[in-house]
Amino acid sequence: MPRAGLDKNPRDVAEMFDGVAKGYDRTNSVMTLGFDRRWRWLTRRVLEATPGERILDLAAGTAVSTVEYARSGAWCVAADFSIGMLGSGRHRDVPKVAADAFHLPFATGAFDAVTVTFGLRNMNDTVAALREMCRVVRPGGRLVICEVSQPTWRPIRWLHHNVVLRMLPRITKPFSSNREAYAYLAESMRDWHDQVSLAELIAEGGWDEVEWLNLTFGVVALHRAVKSAATPPAAGGGSPATR
Repeated sequence: MPRAGLDKNPRDVAEMFDGVAKGYDRTNSVMTLGFDRRWRWLTRRVLEATPGERILDLAAGTAVSTVEYARSGAWCVAADFSIGMLGSGRHRDVPKVAADAFHLPFATGAFDAVTVTFGLRNMNDTVAALREMCRVVRPGGRLVICEVSQPTWRPIRWLHHNVVLRMLPRITKPFSSNREAYAYLAESMRDWHDQVSLAELIAEGGWDEVEWLNLTFGVVALHRAVKSAATPPAAGGGSPATR
């Protein structure tokens, strides 16, 4: 099984998500007690997409997030490295593209905004992925990341790390075909950056005006940023990535 650190093998991660794709949406709702729906709704609000805009939903998985963001009237495309995840979302009527987050098959400045929902932590070079996202967004375009974070209140953080995440594989076992996959996901949540550290990585990736909003005691955070008109195009590079 891949580990949560930066040494994880992207191909292994992709195969893992291919394996859990069939029941992923249901298991995700169980795992989050239904909060995933509210987090996607809030992400759409922060994204502030308008009709006619072009939105890249990267690491979109089964495209459930893409459909939510398309409700704004914007044209939204779902991109993911896991063919199995995209296939499980084939019934969702949005464009879907198999794509490597480090070598996106889109022209420079092709999108008005890019969003990643619970997928950034599975990319094995966070800054390189953020630079490639910056490349495909026009100057003045936006980035919105919805990702797990670190609860800001110490008692909640202790409870989250030592109770909720430890129980996660057991809770999801009746609904998932791969218990080890959710052990990996729990580990990746525990080891992920806090709000400030992720904001610093986003800035390092070429984005300006980085800010964040804590959701659910900081268990999840929304980070938003803007591409400066002076930001030079980034060259694609790195390793494949997935949700």
